Amino acid sequence: MSPRTPLPPPPPPAELRSWPDRDALLADRARALDELGRRLLGGGRLALFLLWFLLLELGWSLIGVLIIALGLPLVDPFSVVFGVVTTALGIGILVPAVWLTVRSLRQDRTVRERLAQWAALDRHGPTDARLRAPALSACWFLLSSLLCGLGLWTGFAVPAGATHEDGYGLVVYGMGAALILWITGLTGLAKAVGHYRLAVRLSPRPR
Repeated sequence: MSPRTPLPPPPPPAELRSWPDRDALLADRARALDELGRRLLGGGRLALFLLWFLLLELGWSLIGVLIIALGLPLVDPFSVVFGVVTTALGIGILVPAVWLTVRSLRQDRTVRERLAQWAALDRHGPTDARLRAPALSACWFLLSSLLCGLGLWTGFAVPAGATHEDGYGLVVYGMGAALILWITGLTGLAKAVGHYRLAVRLSPRPR
């Protein structure tokens, strides 16, 4: 599905609803939930999530060349000049990546709100079962947990392993890389957990 395709609109207000019967309502609800579910957890959305993460790390890595060079006990002028060039490239990658990441998070919020609105209209077993998407939810959860784990490990391992010869620049770079891992992982976990909570609300209630 093209990212330019408009999102399904929210359901009409109660006073303006004109479905002829419950089957028509359920059909529109199913189409909206299927599309919104793909926008939130689909494979394309997961690929973009990982792409923005890789761009963030690439941009920070290029900036890190200068940070590491300036943090060395003996600063090499050639390394500084090279670092300035890579920093310019890194900023050119990092800034758009941050903007795209924030934009994606805002879009996710809109999708979740509309998904919850459509889900609240009624209950339908087959549609609700598709929305739960256990395989995709588990994939988001596992990948995000891995990113959080790597971020936590990096945040401790880099400062602990740095020596005087490495300089403080390596520590600064490592902490920045760990922060990107940690924040990206947390956003993915929040999405997976939030979807799980919605799926629990849609589960059949015991009678």
